[in-house]
Amino acid sequence: MESFSLILAIVVVTALAFDFTNGFHDTANAMATTISTGALKPKVAVAMSAVLNLVGAFLSVEVANTISKGLVDETGIRPEVIFAALVGAILWNLLTWLVGLPSSSSHALMGGLIGAAVASAGVGAVNGDALVTKVLIPAIAAPLVAGVAALLGARLTYKLGRKADGKAAAKGYRAGQIASAGLVSLAHGTNDAQKTMGIITLALIAGGALAPDSDPPMWVILSAGIAIALGTYLGGWRIIRTMGKGLTDLQPQQGFAAQTSAATVILASSHLGFSLSTTHSVSGAVMGAGLGRKGGVVRWSTATRMFVAWGLTLPAAALVAALAEWVCGLGDWGTALVAVFLVASSAAIWKLSRREVVDHNNVVDEPEPSGVVTTAMAAVSPPPTGVTEDLAAAAAPGPGSGSKASSATTSV
Repeated sequence: MESFSLILAIVVVTALAFDFTNGFHDTANAMATTISTGALKPKVAVAMSAVLNLVGAFLSVEVANTISKGLVDETGIRPEVIFAALVGAILWNLLTWLVGLPSSSSHALMGGLIGAAVASAGVGAVNGDALVTKVLIPAIAAPLVAGVAALLGARLTYKLGRKADGKAAAKGYRAGQIASAGLVSLAHGTNDAQKTMGIITLALIAGGALAPDSDPPMWVILSAGIAIALGTYLGGWRIIRTMGKGLTDLQPQQGFAAQTSAATVILASSHLGFSLSTTHSVSGAVMGAGLGRKGGVVRWSTATRMFVAWGLTLPAAALVAALAEWVCGLGDWGTALVAVFLVASSAAIWKLSRREVVDHNNVVDEPEPSGVVTTAMAAVSPPPTGVTEDLAAAAAPGPGSGSKASSATTSV
């Protein structure tokens, strides 16, 4: 096994901590629509997602290589730089989780790495071409492609299912949702777990424990997969509520269209080595599917806050990481100070989150009231009659079942 210095061990542990936050931050990407439509119970959904995230981590290393070999110049990077990058990414993940906004863990990591690298070695340490072609362009294209595909897919499913039996169609779409949610979880493990693999590999190269251009060792792949799976199992309930109920109201047809579209985009990007944001892809697909049903609307007040968070992710994480790198540059005591700050800040954010607990018991509670624009759009384009009511009735719980999730989330 590679020889480790103390700072290298700290970087590896911090990277796995980031991977853990990535797991619970992005659970919503795979399971929010499945939970919100009642296709799976919340705890079952996150357990299924955790297992598939772990499996997905072993399917490819293309994205890991993009991070460890392409985004920044390996030769001028010290382990302290990577530690600072992770500090920026973790704090941004925790802050956006606290307010329930589905921002990109991937872009938080990229922003942190860029900010720390620039603070350490200057602008030349960042590969501009890789940043544009494999990070920025996919960040813009992914939600648009997934959104259009989900919109068309939702409309197609409604058109094909107009004459279908309500109960049979409801069961079929729910089965499809479970399958597509599993595919998104697999894709998430394939794409996001690799980012931590890449950052650990970069740290090992920077610390002299691995040769330049090395692929991630097996222990790195395994540990990254386990960390993201554990984080996923805990469930990022705050973000699940926003993604599943805060953006739009989804029926099983729309959930199936959203998840299938997002999974296709994510898996394609992983194959090509694009460091895609699964959050952007799934959010775009959810909004597209929401607009794919007649009378369906997007809550633009929530979407606007989400877009602002997306725009701030790269620069905010980069700024925090740059400051952390400057402090780390003061010596070992500076690195220790940054580590203490990270732990204290994380604990403070967790304590704030306890003021309003969101968990599997209340994750499908009704979202915030719709804004003026959303209400007006719903009034102009009312939902269709017929199959909508049949599906809602088929999905509704029987007398005495007590299934709050199903009754609350299948309503239009």
